[in-house]
Amino acid sequence: MSHQPVHIPVLLNEIVHDMAVRTGETVVDGTFGAGGYSRALLDSAAIRLFAIDRDPAAHERAQPLIQAYAPRLTLLNGCFGDMEALLAMVGVTKVDAIVLDIGVSSPQIDTPERGFSFRFDGPLDMRMGNTGPTAADVVNSADETELADIFYRYGEERLSRRVARAIVLRRAEQKFERTSDLADVIRSCVPKSKDGIDPATRSFQGLRIHVNDELGELERALAAAERLLSPGGRLCVVTFHSLEDRLVKDFMRERSGNLPGPSRHMPGPAATGPAPTFRLLSKSGTGPGAEEQARNPRARSARLRTAIRTEAPAWAQGEAA
Repeated sequence: MSHQPVHIPVLLNEIVHDMAVRTGETVVDGTFGAGGYSRALLDSAAIRLFAIDRDPAAHERAQPLIQAYAPRLTLLNGCFGDMEALLAMVGVTKVDAIVLDIGVSSPQIDTPERGFSFRFDGPLDMRMGNTGPTAADVVNSADETELADIFYRYGEERLSRRVARAIVLRRAEQKFERTSDLADVIRSCVPKSKDGIDPATRSFQGLRIHVNDELGELERALAAAERLLSPGGRLCVVTFHSLEDRLVKDFMRERSGNLPGPSRHMPGPAATGPAPTFRLLSKSGTGPGAEEQARNPRARSARLRTAIRTEAPAWAQGEAA
């Protein structure tokens, strides 16, 4: 039986503040999820909002919201990395603000049938949409080296080779089908940590990111946002772990010409490349306050980074400062 998932939008007040939407603007919520950001932004001003999600369950949940805010809310089906093409299909080529909440949503985590979490036993799926290989397909077919790379690169699991080896040995006898099955194999070869984090956490994260191409999706979305945003447009991105945050931080720093110098005694690189396309609202970003962390433990690792679009043309692909 499914649990009833409850989604608490993270850094909601900060998002509404940084997005600073105004009447008549066109806004994109690239990761609709349970609609928390979309609802708050629609309530804050008479805007036109286009939301994007590849999860069929999100589209089902959205129907009452779409009716309540008609005709100002439109939900598009697809990946947020494809936002430029999805918006073009409805005649939109420029927008005033974009918000992205990266990673898996609470309804996805808390629904056992989706197979995202080892806290509940469920089919080993992990897909945010309903197409492409499942997590079971990956662990049952990828070779040992590829599995180790997935766990190390995306899960930052130091014992990735040991985990990959255990999986390959076990699947030779019996294929993986359930989340609990995979978690038990990982726990058998990764010792418990002092911080109390489940030994399967990092490997599950790595597998999920790989299955959904989450970092590639984020890279495509950032580049698309640069092309879509009008001068003065706001880009707000919320991340939940270091891999995502590093990618967003590096993109925003590079595009704002705010690259660090070789050392504190030397200036940064000369601005010989293309003109900065963004201006950072703050260099370090924003995290949740103590009250929000106490109310919503999942918010603890969240980081919001916001940048304002300049009038400079978008950089060509592969261009760097």
